[in-house]
Amino acid sequence: MTTDPAPFRWRGVLLSAILPTLVFSIGEGAILPLIPIVANNLGAGLAGAGLIASLITVGALAGAIPGGWIVSRIGERAAMITAALLSAVGVSLAALAPNSAVLGIGILLIGISAAVFGLARHAFMTTYVPLQFRARALSTLGGTFRLGFFIGPFISAAVIAIVGDSQPVFWLHLIASVTAALMLIFLPDPESTFRERRIVHEGEIEAAAESHGVFHTIWAKRGVLLKLGSGSAMIAGLRASRQVILPLWAVSIGISEANTALIIGIAGGVDFALFYTGGQIMDRFGRLWTAVPSMIGLGIGHLVLAFTHDLSANVTWFIAAAMLLSLANGIGSGIIMTLGADLADKDNPAPFLGAWRFTTEGGGAAAPLLLSAITAVASLSVAAGAMGVLGLLGAGILARYIPKYVPRRKG
Repeated sequence: MTTDPAPFRWRGVLLSAILPTLVFSIGEGAILPLIPIVANNLGAGLAGAGLIASLITVGALAGAIPGGWIVSRIGERAAMITAALLSAVGVSLAALAPNSAVLGIGILLIGISAAVFGLARHAFMTTYVPLQFRARALSTLGGTFRLGFFIGPFISAAVIAIVGDSQPVFWLHLIASVTAALMLIFLPDPESTFRERRIVHEGEIEAAAESHGVFHTIWAKRGVLLKLGSGSAMIAGLRASRQVILPLWAVSIGISEANTALIIGIAGGVDFALFYTGGQIMDRFGRLWTAVPSMIGLGIGHLVLAFTHDLSANVTWFIAAAMLLSLANGIGSGIIMTLGADLADKDNPAPFLGAWRFTTEGGGAAAPLLLSAITAVASLSVAAGAMGVLGLLGAGILARYIPKYVPRRKG
């Protein structure tokens, strides 16, 4: 039995954990800006397009609870391969969808698969990465998704320019999902590569997974999940709202599909450029110093949209708001995963991370649904304003509860 684990090496994490995630996220980034546009083209209208786009976060919520159980039962690599193949099924439905209902089913499956995929990576990082590197490692993981969301829209814009239609872009995510699955099969297994860091606790982890499930964890940890979890849920909600409202806004003010993908791709570059900075701030100064500024920026970005829809310079304001939202999101890179990792049982993180993800994905699912509902009964501008107010409220909740539950560690 190993008692002195081998030194932590970034190279092993990058190869085993980051590379397949990057490929998967490029495919996801290629389709996210276009889901509302495709839905609108299939006759859903603005409110219906928002509803269909929200199904990716609804699916993520649905996948959060079984995700923790799946990862603790079959292991990280097997869970990710399964998730990638499920995503391939979902994106195939979306690519061939004759109507918005079939498109919605495909998007829901993609969301479920993304939840399991993300939770498997989160559990790996929490288990194997030492505490002093945790925020940077999780910010790097968050940055990997952001890099994919930066690269993907540019590929989408190129495909749209070639074929003249946005729906075939979904095939990009099919290619990415299959490629990620193949990489996970043929690259070294992360759990084997880093087994020496975990072998002491392996039997205890399996026994704990037998007796303590995610639902038990939700009840046992209801205090922190209701308080700090609600603030983190608002982070997820504003992030999900951002992904839906930007392409909807572009449709509403007449920006072309290819230009929408380009603008969102450039904004993704701003987001990606800041991911490691966010991790450094968290490690040096504490989690509070990225969470609160990020939420304030996300709230203000939505409010900028709310008051500029009908201005003559609305396209310029749209670009400015997209950049502000990306700046705020980039500063907060990895914050939800880091807070979850801080609070989780270090020997058996999967059940709590499943409960944490369920709580945060609840916010991620609810916000786009609320956005769609307000758009249906009022307008897209009113919906943006409501999201902005929620962002500022979330900043207050985080400022109140992060110092209580995740005090800054010295040294």
